[in-house]
Amino acid sequence: MSDTTPTIAPEPRSPWKRFWERGGWWRGVLLAAVYYGIYQLLSIAVNAVFPAGGSVRGELGSAMDVFLGTGLPIILGGAVLLGFAASLGWVRELFGPQPVRGRRWMWIGIVVVLLINVSALLSIDTQSAGAALIASWLFTGLFVGLAEELLTRGFVVNFMRKAGHGEIAVALVSSAVFAALHAGNFFTTDQGLSTTATQVVYTFFFGLIMYLALRLTGRLIWPILLHASTDPTVIMFAGHPSKGNPLSILASLSTYLITVTGLVLLIVFIVSERRRARRDLS
Repeated sequence: MSDTTPTIAPEPRSPWKRFWERGGWWRGVLLAAVYYGIYQLLSIAVNAVFPAGGSVRGELGSAMDVFLGTGLPIILGGAVLLGFAASLGWVRELFGPQPVRGRRWMWIGIVVVLLINVSALLSIDTQSAGAALIASWLFTGLFVGLAEELLTRGFVVNFMRKAGHGEIAVALVSSAVFAALHAGNFFTTDQGLSTTATQVVYTFFFGLIMYLALRLTGRLIWPILLHASTDPTVIMFAGHPSKGNPLSILASLSTYLITVTGLVLLIVFIVSERRRARRDLS
């Protein structure tokens, strides 16, 4: 007697999903460019509705100014990225266990970032900053970490792996895209070229450490949280440093520490990955 149970054909993917499923570095760059444009438009819209110095936002640098001027655009941008992930059915894939795991030496970068963040947090003049501003920055930092890590260590890494690129290329491209996003600060802020160049170098190596955190922990949530603890603490320390605190030395040298640590870890990573590739071939 033959089996007449009907087979269920897999549901055909839409052209939208097929396009992004092919992956590739240029799709990561394309998504980053589109996201950056959307984020800038969202910032313009928020500033139009809640103008700087207005009655709602209050004075520059206040808790509400930080939330509306910095936090709200990136919260909306993060929502756009999550919606994009949902449209592809990638939410579980992006936030689930990673297919490639790391090595114990990758803890070095994570420890350096955590030491800097803790030192910055403990070196903030809390009376000068105020509880409201600290809370506003910490809340905003969660969405900074979510949006920027979801884009670069989530989508860009996934695109690269789907196209079959090796992990050295994955690390370099995802870090370069992250750094390129910050290059736009030259045009959107009043900081000079040298400051922007320093920031781009810093963010490249910070991005590399976040990639290593992704490899080591195996889940995107951990680089998101590590990133989320970085921007608020470093920014608040820069604006409200406490005097005479010896811990502030680490926070003051954060740019150099991250750059040097990232450079050393990049060299170790390249050597390690090449050895791993040779072992896989043998």
